[in-house]
Amino acid sequence: MRHWLFTIMLALALTGCGYNDFQRLDEQSKAAWSEVLNQYQRRADLVPNIVATVKGEAAFEQDTLTRVVEARAKATAIQVTPETLNNPEAMAKFQAAQGELGSALSRLMVVSERYPDLKANQGFRDLRVQLEGTENRITVARNRYIQTVQEYNVLARSFPTNLTAKVFGYDAKPSFAVANEAQISVPPVVDFEKK
Repeated sequence: MRHWLFTIMLALALTGCGYNDFQRLDEQSKAAWSEVLNQYQRRADLVPNIVATVKGEAAFEQDTLTRVVEARAKATAIQVTPETLNNPEAMAKFQAAQGELGSALSRLMVVSERYPDLKANQGFRDLRVQLEGTENRITVARNRYIQTVQEYNVLARSFPTNLTAKVFGYDAKPSFAVANEAQISVPPVVDFEKK
């Protein structure tokens, strides 16, 4: 009889402990982060096509192209694992590399305005539109990730689920830092019209 009573008491104590919510939100944050990575990869995949198109159409500034290629190499060299999601330093390095790539692409778009043949090239215009769409997708994916991490962190810090978090080691997850978010949220300039 005591065994059943203990089991019922334990079940009632665990009701509302948040364990299942932690599992659900942890998986959602991993899935949201995977989508962020997917969109960053899409952007990285566009870079070689943009560089090749620019090289083919203009006696382009080699320094600008080199910066784009180097920034892409840095951004794709950082391997992101599920553990990275819980490591603020690794997240900061990843965000910085993505910010460098965004800045290099932005400079490429600004410098390319000086070349009328390039602006008239249909392939380059198509790539520019794809890049703009990708930047929008990155923003949406990052926002979803930020929202999911926020929900997880609220659960980890709220009573009584914070007790479950402490018992099972569910620490708050790092999100995009405000400084890094501002840096990488600026999409490349893709307007080629003279004003």
